Amino acid sequence: VKSDEAYVREVLGDMASSQNLVVINDEAHHAWRVNVSAEGKYIRQRDLKDSAEEATIWVGGLDRIHKARGILNCFDFSATPFAPSGKRTEEEALFGWIVSDFGLNDSIEAGLVKTPRVVIRDDGRINVKDYKSRLYHIYMDEEVRDDINRKAEASDPLPDLIRNAYYLLGKDWLETKEKWEVRKEVPVMITVANRTETAARIRFAFDHKEILIPELCDPEKTLQIDSKVLEEAESQVEELEIDTSGDEDNRPKKLNRQQQAELLRKMVDTVGQKGQPGEIIQNVISVGMLSEGWDAKTVTHIMGLRAFSSQLLCEQVVGRGLRRTSYEVGADGLFEPEYVNIFGVPFTFLPHEGGDDNPPPPPKPKTQIEPVKEKERFALSWPNVIRVDHVYKSSLIIDFDKLKPIELDPYESITSAEMAAILEGKPNRAGELSEIDLKEIAERYRMQTIIFETAKRIYNNEKEKWQGIKEHLFGQLVGIVTQFVDKDKIVIKNDLFRNEELRKRVLILLNMNKIIHYVWQAIKLENTTDIKPIFDTVKPIRSTGDMRTWWTSKPCEYSDKSHINFCVYDSTWEAAESYILDKNKHVFAWVKNDHLGFEVIYNYQGVIRKYWPDFIIKLANGTQMILETKGKDDERNKIKRDFLDEWVRAVNAHGGFGKWAWAVSRHPSDLEGILEKVLSGG
Repeated sequence: VKSDEAYVREVLGDMASSQNLVVINDEAHHAWRVNVSAEGKYIRQRDLKDSAEEATIWVGGLDRIHKARGILNCFDFSATPFAPSGKRTEEEALFGWIVSDFGLNDSIEAGLVKTPRVVIRDDGRINVKDYKSRLYHIYMDEEVRDDINRKAEASDPLPDLIRNAYYLLGKDWLETKEKWEVRKEVPVMITVANRTETAARIRFAFDHKEILIPELCDPEKTLQIDSKVLEEAESQVEELEIDTSGDEDNRPKKLNRQQQAELLRKMVDTVGQKGQPGEIIQNVISVGMLSEGWDAKTVTHIMGLRAFSSQLLCEQVVGRGLRRTSYEVGADGLFEPEYVNIFGVPFTFLPHEGGDDNPPPPPKPKTQIEPVKEKERFALSWPNVIRVDHVYKSSLIIDFDKLKPIELDPYESITSAEMAAILEGKPNRAGELSEIDLKEIAERYRMQTIIFETAKRIYNNEKEKWQGIKEHLFGQLVGIVTQFVDKDKIVIKNDLFRNEELRKRVLILLNMNKIIHYVWQAIKLENTTDIKPIFDTVKPIRSTGDMRTWWTSKPCEYSDKSHINFCVYDSTWEAAESYILDKNKHVFAWVKNDHLGFEVIYNYQGVIRKYWPDFIIKLANGTQMILETKGKDDERNKIKRDFLDEWVRAVNAHGGFGKWAWAVSRHPSDLEGILEKVLSGG
């Protein structure tokens, strides 16, 4: 271990003899002392623990310098002055020593950064909760969140709203690119995704030109980056080969993972810089990368596809694109206006609203919900199925006479949008508005091209699972999609869009994911010969013991035959059925599916969603039953049960998890009869 004196000489170099130093910590959110009250949280969460260890290394070094030479003052500069603290929100974790705040709003109004523009209205359906455009916070849309929060394959089609957003934002990016050609610079679009699987799906969509803006789909100009994956790679030294074209002997050079990560890091850090590795990058797809400084000046478009739980998080994402390309002063003595267009980031400044000095109402009493050791004999487990794969006939058929048409509502799609600059914390509707329209994109593509693209996307998603000749699969898909269109199986709920060819093509383009899933589901129903469950590779089996402790103010009651201490009631019906399950002699154990993570993926009207059945029950003979309680019924609930039935059949065919069954209770009075029927094998 080096002495403080030796350490200081090594670190300070030419300044080693200096005393009474002034230290400036840039990006100071990476340098802080561990919050003692949060140490337990650091231990439980690896990413927070690593962050805490890295932060204290720097502060510990300053302590040693101070001891040996003396530090007069240490000034922290950070756009995100907070650290993991064990608190629920990031606002509560702000550094306690903040003395001056030149906020983002001030920077925008002063013209020191680009002005962000957000969507204020469009021609599609609005969000009924806040009356805003669905492009305002895309991740929270009911057709998006379930789909991008699953372990999907890279080839899985993106939800239509995301593709719709990329068409609009991409068209605006293309117009910017054309304007910038005289400057010999390339504008950059950056996506901030919620997870690695989502980023991979986005990358696949661009690489395979599924976003029909070819100029934005060049794989050589697209960069996918994941902060956690990058950190892991930087810590590895395993050798691998990467293509290093241009070497004199034209042989691939062996680089270890750490060197490869350094190359990737250099590309990230030099995006938009002439003569650097990142010069050609125009499309960045990232996961994380929010707490690091980034000097890219050419970001003009941002797509947010993640949850935004705080204003600070929104500012972190928007901050990826706010650095100006030029600080030259115009004839009026002011900077020329520069903009960054933003989809999916709910970015508005939330002013603090004052009120009276009365204390807030006391919180409702909460009950701690958790698995308990004394009831461990009632623990239940189940296979963690992420999808069910199908084996198909070599010749695919569809009875189009029996197939119901899919309905497309123009009101559900967005063909044009207006954007307004954020000024004084709110969209400036009175100022100049920027409009994006998709008609030009539809003019590029004839209906036959759209049919071909639809078939190609189904093929890309299914070719690895296809056991026959892949070329035959593609030919059959083109024929099926052609018939699907020719036989009027696409019903458009609007005369204007139905009768005008250009508008019709726009609508089909924007709903291609729905059509893909709808057609493939029809193929599955008529051509499946076998099914196979695919399990989560990280955690193939889940159990009641995995449930994390949580708290609720809802009514709940102690349960005798459940591994979980209390059953939380969402209805009187559930309360009645939980009582019956506890008392019935045929029931060995049961649990309400609440915070357990047991879910079934289903496809309704071409949209991928998640479904959480109500109860898991283990009967006295060992059969495990999934119980759904349902009073009123509709087509969507019937579809859910079709996918639940497929889940049960696939698990039973696998044979490694015992016998499974499912049932629906229409009223508490029918539950005992259902239990007896399943017990007897009915």
